[in-house]
Amino acid sequence: MAGILRAALVAARQSRRAHIVAGGLAIAAMSACTTGSVLSLEPAVDVGAQTAAVPQYSGMQTLVPSNPYMTAAYPRMDDPMAPTEQMPASEIDCRQELKRLGVVYTDLAPIHEGQCGIDYPVKISAIGSIQMKPAATLTCDMAATFAGWTKNELVPSARWRYFSGVKTIHQGSSYSCRRIAGEGVLSEHGKGNALDVMSIELNNGDDIDVRKPGLFAFRTRGFLNTVRADGCQYFTTVLGPGYNYDHRNHFHFDIKNRKSGYRACR
Repeated sequence: MAGILRAALVAARQSRRAHIVAGGLAIAAMSACTTGSVLSLEPAVDVGAQTAAVPQYSGMQTLVPSNPYMTAAYPRMDDPMAPTEQMPASEIDCRQELKRLGVVYTDLAPIHEGQCGIDYPVKISAIGSIQMKPAATLTCDMAATFAGWTKNELVPSARWRYFSGVKTIHQGSSYSCRRIAGEGVLSEHGKGNALDVMSIELNNGDDIDVRKPGLFAFRTRGFLNTVRADGCQYFTTVLGPGYNYDHRNHFHFDIKNRKSGYRACR
């Protein structure tokens, strides 16, 4: 009987320890969330573009720092656009521009998740011979803007710096229903107007990671500086390594419409 009681006490203590450890991990995860400054006079920008895998329910998701590549595992079944779906003239014109730019895309059914969504989404798998991995779900306007920047700026910069074409753009987040960390404002990702680029793979085998290069990586630093500067001519927001910790490993591009005409390029 005494042995049974001792075993029960040990089991109870182990159970309490497990609950304490689990609670500590939950508190640590919550404290890791980034916050914005309420004293800043600048318009809110996506200062936290990293997301965890999104649970299988719709509606607004809370931004949690994690591996942005997990966005690729977003549990969404992409439904194709219904044959009877009618698009406005602006969307039809935009798709003509995608075809002119050589974009390989699929029209998807409208996405509506509370405040988030895209009325006429497109899923981009390639821009000419350049693969998009994983395929990115965006508005047509964002897709066309990104494709124009890719063909007119990114590809020439890669050829000039590395004497090579671009093989693959590795992205970490396109459409994702979430708020800007610490702001309570809907992220442009939640509208399909944003894309995060993690690395750029070249035809010569080089894989250029967007993370801040080493002190003597002159060619990589020059290339990434050009990517950032040229992006500011196309997008209203360009954020990357050096801006803050959340953007240490990717470039965030979006086409947020700001009444003041303010552009966040950092």
